[in-house]
Amino acid sequence: MTQKGYDKLVAELQQLEAVERPKASAAIAEARDKGDLSENAEYDAAKEAQGLLEMKITQLKATIADAKIIDTSKLSADTVQILCRVELRNVKNNAKMSYTIVSETEANLREGKISVKTPIAQGLLGKRVGDVAEIHVPQGLIHLEVLSISFEE
Repeated sequence: MTQKGYDKLVAELQQLEAVERPKASAAIAEARDKGDLSENAEYDAAKEAQGLLEMKITQLKATIADAKIIDTSKLSADTVQILCRVELRNVKNNAKMSYTIVSETEANLREGKISVKTPIAQGLLGKRVGDVAEIHVPQGLIHLEVLSISFEE
């Protein structure tokens, strides 16, 4: 993943541990003070929310521990690979599109970032400018021509 993506995950983890975890504990304590726990839906909801929060914290810690930060300055733009920006043309309808291939945790279609594990990214990996990738997507088979490959800084 990129350094920026890594830093974003670390900041999210710090937010969850420093702010959200104490809020969840306070919500449980407040609900507990309201009486009989066996019939206290607010207490059950607070405990459930805390469990989900702890699960998310654990997942983030695991992702951060497994993360490998890639320096794009050492990569070549000869072929499509992770962290590169690819400009494409749909051969059938001439529609142009552009995607940055990123790790699963950084994927965000609104920002034009697709996961390396998506069918489109998998079909493009290793292709060069001018190559046409034949990609199986849920709607069928598409042919995408690679127009350019670059790295965002």
